[in-house]
Amino acid sequence: MGRTVFAHAVKLLRRHGRVIAIDLPGYGEAPEPARTPAIERLADLVAAFIVERAPGRVVLVGHSMGSQVAIEVAARHPATVARLVLAAPTVDARARRALPQMWRLLRDLTDEHPKVILAGAREYLRAGPWLRRKFRAMLAHAPEDSLDRVRVPVLVLRGEEDPVSPRAWCRFVADSLPDGRLEEIPDRGHETMIRDAAPAVARILLFAA
Repeated sequence: MGRTVFAHAVKLLRRHGRVIAIDLPGYGEAPEPARTPAIERLADLVAAFIVERAPGRVVLVGHSMGSQVAIEVAARHPATVARLVLAAPTVDARARRALPQMWRLLRDLTDEHPKVILAGAREYLRAGPWLRRKFRAMLAHAPEDSLDRVRVPVLVLRGEEDPVSPRAWCRFVADSLPDGRLEEIPDRGHETMIRDAAPAVARILLFAA
């Protein structure tokens, strides 16, 4: 997903401080690179962007696959991150295969708001022929291998009805972090940062404060 689908979250957060939303290479409106970058490479690019545009240490928020990138930014470039928010983190180690992930995504979408379905369809269609390679890069990354190197406070957020990021997996992520905590948002699924960002933003603001 590109940054535009998080417009509501950005609007709410901007009332309380500076917010920078980005499109990763090949996502949203960003041009498609010649080769699909690995998660670690995306993290290096995000860290370089932070150094260039927001020197110092930021509160970094990653959603779904973006949480994998955010973990690597904090682990590989600790001087850029003060606090970390992992919303609907992927990919559950017990289902790190294409078919289980696709099935979970379909289960989530059956109960989602039309706003989310339309936004997701637009983004997936935009990804076009590169979608398979991006999916493969996501599944090739094992976030649990980097969790013990994240030395900042971390908030793990999940919707209580999220089949893509199960409670057991999110609990494992939080418990594997040196300073992690898990919070759940009632009546929300995987796209809790998109459908109605207010509950997630409220928790992020408390955490950031």
